[in-house]
Amino acid sequence: MTQYLLAVHSVEGEPMPSQEQMQRAYKDVDALNGELQSSGVWVFAGGLLPPSSATVVRAQGGQVVTTDGPFAETKEQLGGFWIIDVADLDAALEWARKATVACAAPVEVRPFQEIPAA
Repeated sequence: MTQYLLAVHSVEGEPMPSQEQMQRAYKDVDALNGELQSSGVWVFAGGLLPPSSATVVRAQGGQVVTTDGPFAETKEQLGGFWIIDVADLDAALEWARKATVACAAPVEVRPFQEIPAA
């Protein structure tokens, strides 16, 4: 089994969904979460606050510096994620298909690095 990140992306500047659309997405994501859990592939999931709530911590010139705002200066930001444990990429992509429909946003699929045996 391999763990995959299903990353939900949001795009700044796009029109906000209506309250009705948001409620529908919450309901659909809750249903997907239940399906992930009951199938045994669920590891963890979470939604994130807007990029404006981010703080970046970095080592710079021998000091540790903190700054407000997201690390990446881009319109596309991470809005939430699932971590799943499935047999292969095909299985992860099938869950991503369900996820993009449920949350009505793009979903990126990325495998975690394997940790070498000691």
